Amino acid sequence: MAKVATPRVSVVMSAYNDAETLPAAIESILNQTFTEFEFIIVDDHSSDDSWKVIQEYAAKDARIVALRNDQNLNICGALNRGISRARTPYIVRMDADDTSELKRLEVQHAFMEAHPDVVISGGTIMTCDEQLQPISERQYLLSNAEIRHKLFRYSPFCHATTIYRTADFNQAGGYNPDLASAEDYDLYFRLGRLGKLANVREHLYNVRFHGASISASQSRRQEKATLYIRLKAVAEYGYRMTAGDKLYLAAQYLSMFIIPQAWKPVSYTHLRAHETKANL
Repeated sequence: MAKVATPRVSVVMSAYNDAETLPAAIESILNQTFTEFEFIIVDDHSSDDSWKVIQEYAAKDARIVALRNDQNLNICGALNRGISRARTPYIVRMDADDTSELKRLEVQHAFMEAHPDVVISGGTIMTCDEQLQPISERQYLLSNAEIRHKLFRYSPFCHATTIYRTADFNQAGGYNPDLASAEDYDLYFRLGRLGKLANVREHLYNVRFHGASISASQSRRQEKATLYIRLKAVAEYGYRMTAGDKLYLAAQYLSMFIIPQAWKPVSYTHLRAHETKANL
């Protein structure tokens, strides 16, 4: 397809050794009902055929902007580089091992246009196995008030479903390379200082869970980073903890030494599902 002269959204995806899953991820964007986009794909110095796959698709569709890092910059560096090349008012995140529903861009662009006070939004996801077979639907709180009430306790978005305003992202300072395992959570606190947070009810995205995912292989590091971000939010971003937040923070710290790491993904999923349903 020909390059869009004046795209309205920039889809930004980082890929690192994702050759097997890249075709499905790329095609889920190229086949969107909303076509006025540019698709910036950053190969973060992969050692497999990821760059070859990206080049093959870029040769067929001029909406793809293919970039390759000379060295591995991790997801923060790769995304910051990709977003620096964006030509539109909106950034849409995408991961190289997942897929987007075909009306995703249409729904998210319309929502952000209709809500100029919202700086970032996301939507419902379907968790899937390695073959992208559905496991369960995960919904997120919708309104700014609901999200802020729970922001300190867990991330309010699936990062890869988010759309945010390019100007606000730049004003907030981009992704922090020192927080690569929880870079999104830190960004939400900073963006939250600039405007409202929201989610849409629509199912937008399908997340592939597998052994190589960050949640499975780096959960302890991610947990420590999340704890640090919460403290940073209080010390630097002006967040005021409630009594419940303080209890949650203490419980999380103790759980790092008491609860086996293998139990935490399941426990977290059940806890979040219960709290979300209670607020829907």
